[in-house]
Amino acid sequence: MDKKELRRTIREQKRAMSEAEIESRSARLGELFAASAAYRNARTIYGYLPYNQEVRTVPMLERALRDGKKVAVPKVYGDEMKFICMEDLTQVAKGYAGIPEPTADGPVADDPTALVLMPGLAFDPQGHRIGYGGGFYDKFLSAEPDHPTLALCYEFQMLPHLDTEAHDIPVDWVLWA
Repeated sequence: MDKKELRRTIREQKRAMSEAEIESRSARLGELFAASAAYRNARTIYGYLPYNQEVRTVPMLERALRDGKKVAVPKVYGDEMKFICMEDLTQVAKGYAGIPEPTADGPVADDPTALVLMPGLAFDPQGHRIGYGGGFYDKFLSAEPDHPTLALCYEFQMLPHLDTEAHDIPVDWVLWA
């Protein structure tokens, strides 16, 4: 199955999920995330705000703030993505492709060891991922390669093997529920 077909298939499976199922699986993923060494060791979380049927990350990011961690989420400027520090995760508006982004343009996060949460449509046990096609995370991680990375996904997004391209950067850990 090529990337285009795989993206279509996964999107259909995500759209078939009920809101209750999304919330339940997201809560379980939140528990797994908070229990992970990656989370415990992180001073800063570069998260993302969920779009459509993505894992509900806001409760996880709110917990990180309560745990004394810094939190930043992406904002797109043309073909570049920057992580903007946030203390109030309600200060957002629709941005690039309708995805929620911070309303503020700063402060821009600057923690080269921040744990980056990676969105995506499909993953495999080796950490390969199929993103949404924009290439923003691969570009960001090419410029800042020392970040540990972690992906959260639903069980059906976890596949035995994904074919990847040279520019695709794998994630360090994948949690699924």
